[in-house]
Amino acid sequence: MDLKRRDFVKKSLIASSVAAFSPNVLLAATRAPKQKLGVALVGLGYYSKDLIAPALLNTKHCELKGIVTGSPEKIPVWQEKYGIADKNVYNYNNYDSIANNPDIDVIYVILPPSMHKEYTVRGAETGKYMWCEKPMAPSVADCQAMIDACNKNKVGLSIGYRCQHDPNIQAYQKVMREQKFGKVKMVNSAAGYFDGRTNHWKQKKAMGGGVMGDMGVYAIQGARLSTGEEPISVKAHLSTTRPEIYHEVEETATYVLEFPSGAMATCQSSFGINMNHLQVNYEKGWLKMEPQTGYGGNRGSMSDGTTIYTQVDRQQPMQLDDDALAIKNKKPYLCPGEEGLRDIRVVEAVLKSGANGGCEVKL
Repeated sequence: MDLKRRDFVKKSLIASSVAAFSPNVLLAATRAPKQKLGVALVGLGYYSKDLIAPALLNTKHCELKGIVTGSPEKIPVWQEKYGIADKNVYNYNNYDSIANNPDIDVIYVILPPSMHKEYTVRGAETGKYMWCEKPMAPSVADCQAMIDACNKNKVGLSIGYRCQHDPNIQAYQKVMREQKFGKVKMVNSAAGYFDGRTNHWKQKKAMGGGVMGDMGVYAIQGARLSTGEEPISVKAHLSTTRPEIYHEVEETATYVLEFPSGAMATCQSSFGINMNHLQVNYEKGWLKMEPQTGYGGNRGSMSDGTTIYTQVDRQQPMQLDDDALAIKNKKPYLCPGEEGLRDIRVVEAVLKSGANGGCEVKL
């Protein structure tokens, strides 16, 4: 028995040595890492077309290499504009075969929220790194399924919170961390715009519509990032001024968040009102941001006369490069899937409270 075992071990070691020096393994070990990671966009709507694809022309660490679309008429336009090869064009049926494409390193899901879970889970199973636009998904359960799929396949998941990559947003978080004016006492965070569309996914419950998943996430982020805490309770009121359009989902939400430290936040989100500001009152001073979530960077002022302003043309290239560098350097994402889930947990609580007459919902 001992002789047979030694003979088996000897043969196994020889086989392992041969495999270690095989051409394919040697090639993989000596191949230079990619300068730019190849990104495939899933969904070619407004945000992909007007913001993310142009941003990928201005990134150092990633580039647009593929598209996934259910609209064949869009393909030639994208191929001509971005030089996308035929072999890097996919539809929703053959999406899974992207696993065999070495040109694609990252899949970025930019679809209505109701579709995020399916295409993130399927994408994770291809072995590609996963990015997903916000809102992460309509429910905490969907968010967790997405995180679990990415963890299972060891690909990681980043959520497209462009604002957290903005140095102006990072500046007000630093004020909180360093307690420049003492502890946070009260926050007011508002994010909204007038949406004149009448037939868009944002007005459809089945597609993950409603203001809370969209603009609500920005207002929630303002409160969460400025306090550095997670809320422990919510009270909310939901309303609409255009019931002929917003009869399935909420148009406007006002809600109060309580935090473990005792800090309170009043938040407003709307598809019927233009608003974009943040005010944080501390023990010994205040901070204001207006806008707090603009695409081109945000501006702030403080009670001691200090200003917050770093010029930012667009946050999306910063977001894309930060996430690509995290992959290349094997570092954590700035906004992993867990960050998206935290916001959706609050969204669910706001909707529950609003549906039940503004009752307190514990988190």
